[in-house]
Amino acid sequence: MSSYSITEPSARQKWIAGTLVILYALITMIPLVWILLTGFKSPADAISYPPKVVFEPTLEGYVNLFTTRTRQTPEFLAANPPQTWADEIVRQYDMVIAGPSKFGERFLNSVIIGFGSTFLSIVLGTLAAYAFSRFKIPLKDDLLFFILSTRMMPPIAVAIPIFLMYRQLGLSDTHLGMILLYTAVNISLAVWLLKGFIDEIPREYEEAALIDGYTRFQAFVKVVLPQAATGIASTAIFCLIFAWNEYAFAVLLTTGTAQTAPPFIPTIIGVGGLDWPAIAAAATLFLLPVMIFTILLRKHLLRGITFGAVRK
Repeated sequence: MSSYSITEPSARQKWIAGTLVILYALITMIPLVWILLTGFKSPADAISYPPKVVFEPTLEGYVNLFTTRTRQTPEFLAANPPQTWADEIVRQYDMVIAGPSKFGERFLNSVIIGFGSTFLSIVLGTLAAYAFSRFKIPLKDDLLFFILSTRMMPPIAVAIPIFLMYRQLGLSDTHLGMILLYTAVNISLAVWLLKGFIDEIPREYEEAALIDGYTRFQAFVKVVLPQAATGIASTAIFCLIFAWNEYAFAVLLTTGTAQTAPPFIPTIIGVGGLDWPAIAAAATLFLLPVMIFTILLRKHLLRGITFGAVRK
């Protein structure tokens, strides 16, 4: 009689599980694929019913997203032939390109504020988590709960006080103001996640480094940080996702200089209604930075989420 492990799934179970995972992945990707395809449709195809799956692709949505257009008389159009392929696209509506749109600036604001607040949250969160993990701090549990409670508070509850405070401090519609705000919101998540990772790192590693002559800070940098790299990477992903997608504070506190992409995308208006191809193109481009960042750190993400779940 052959022995086998009761925890080892059979070939049939593996096949069923794999099929379900693939099916689930395909279903969840349908909205993303539809947004991607809509960005290459014409406005008529984007709102057609029944929806068109097979269509003639066009870059009209991307042209409308990155440019501003004005309507001109037939005489002006005849006297000024199109110079580029983008001009040819807008000429079919008797329009000309007047200049670039503000989407590029808003997208750059999202990059600066999103990655800036994520970096600051990770730096401060790692230092605070290390202190809570390694040192005896009076009322440590109460402080940790207080830090976590800031994450439980709905943003709308503090929106008006923050608006008034930022107006007095001159931080409204500034990159610094948004970075500090998103850092304040994200730091509670960073502290709690990173403290769990640092708790799992044996203290003996640091003690050995201290015996070898390292200072506490050198031991932290050369011993703890490399061991906590997995946790730092996964925490950075979660912090970036919040800062990248945040909408309420961005609408309330920014109007132009520091406005990010989320509040700008819904304002894309076309002739006679919403320009759905341009909105889909903006949504597609808006997905790319977070997607690329997550893919680059994908090896750390699963390990970071499950770190400490199984104890040996």
